[in-house]
Amino acid sequence: MRQAIEEGFILDILENYTTYELYFRLSKAIEDDPELNKKKAAQAIARFVSLHPHNLAQKTEIIVEHFRTCVAHQIGGRAKAMVVTSSRLHAKRYFEEINHYIQAKGYDQKIKILVAFSGKVKDSEFPDEKYPDGVSEPQLTGVGIKELPKIFEQDDYKLLIVADKYQTGFDQPLLHTLYVDKPLSGVKAVQTLSRLNRIAPGKESTFVLDFSNTRETILESFQPYYELTTLKEEPDPNHLYDLKGQLDQYQVYLASEINAFATIYFDPKTKMTPQIQGKLYALLAPADDRYKALDTEEKQDEFKKSLRTWINLYAFLSQIMPFHDADLEQFFAFSKFLLTKLPKRSLGESVKLVDEIALEYYRLEKIKEGAIELIQGENSELEGVTEAGIKRSKAEKVPLSEIIDKLNDRFNTEFGEADRLFFEQIEAELVQDESLKTQAQANKLDTFKLGFEPTFIDKLIGRMEQNQAIFEKILGDEAFGRVVKEFMVKRVYQRLNHDEAA
Repeated sequence: MRQAIEEGFILDILENYTTYELYFRLSKAIEDDPELNKKKAAQAIARFVSLHPHNLAQKTEIIVEHFRTCVAHQIGGRAKAMVVTSSRLHAKRYFEEINHYIQAKGYDQKIKILVAFSGKVKDSEFPDEKYPDGVSEPQLTGVGIKELPKIFEQDDYKLLIVADKYQTGFDQPLLHTLYVDKPLSGVKAVQTLSRLNRIAPGKESTFVLDFSNTRETILESFQPYYELTTLKEEPDPNHLYDLKGQLDQYQVYLASEINAFATIYFDPKTKMTPQIQGKLYALLAPADDRYKALDTEEKQDEFKKSLRTWINLYAFLSQIMPFHDADLEQFFAFSKFLLTKLPKRSLGESVKLVDEIALEYYRLEKIKEGAIELIQGENSELEGVTEAGIKRSKAEKVPLSEIIDKLNDRFNTEFGEADRLFFEQIEAELVQDESLKTQAQANKLDTFKLGFEPTFIDKLIGRMEQNQAIFEKILGDEAFGRVVKEFMVKRVYQRLNHDEAA
């Protein structure tokens, strides 16, 4: 990456990077205090806040006004921007909100927008009688799926809102700015942000405005690719066959169905018309029915997660080593179509909390702007592809009020750089503690927690003079202290076990 930037083949997309942070407070709007799955409820709360009309309105104003004042004149007035969202529903809501804003402001003659996502999205809070089964990308924009990239090339189309689509492989040199409202990390962050790095006449810079990720996360994601990059271990194709064997045990698909699908899909004469797509999806219907008939939702989740892992693993390995197994390529094509057909039921959506909580306090604050500096002279190793597991940890039940308290405590504090370093230093000391290392490698997390707290308090006392405010808050505020200790024990346990495995 560094060489390509220095020799002018691509632009440095981290040169102008601005991050925002969201602070909010929630209140429980019901008298009951139901017990909910902790992870799913936290995801549902995050979803509630991200889709809240006030949140979307505030971010829309920032996006549109920033584009008008800072981006529109770039590349001789031809600059374009992309809004990266975290789901199809977010993309739909952003499309509607931005359209409403630019029309209300009278900007619609100068800024036209498009939206891109796969399939259809059903908005239960704003149902559309015209599209009771959900609305598709072409129905929102009036532009065909295959036509969209060419339409976006036209001068009057300035903003493209996406949900997964066009985050990789999309080549539009006039793309100057990304507005990111989706958590990104690792290679996904690199691939998504690299939509900006294409050179074009008159294009001298790029810009990223990020609502969701910290500068540290982006730095950690890009650093391994900046200079010399190697793989720590040679990929093992046997993982493909092992995971395929686990998928077979669910008995969701039959070999005859895969063969029938492949006969049409790989026929050189086949053109992907709506009629052909209909035939392919019809061949997937029996597998879809068997998936729905699996005993529990947990089994459905496990199958879908494993299928997605297998697809990603095959896509990765097929780029770096030759495969002579035609059955794998056929299963790869079949699986990609099947994954799109399986019912969309995100873990966050399985807990509905719209009526149970209310947004009480909201603040969107610019945290930092300027270049994210990658480190020169540092070669990196990427973790090789390792065996993919399919089991989930046992769901933890906690009261709704406690989940909200934890999130409020976490998001409503205003720590600075010194506070972050204070936590990092304590974590580093805990990871170096030999007794904790022995306990972590010999026990499960729940058992490890019993011996962790006394050591954590000792390390905290040892550094109390460096940050008296945090010391007093951890020991004096029980709820806050519980959040910090829970956060720290998981990080230390994971690092100790990861370091040993490495």
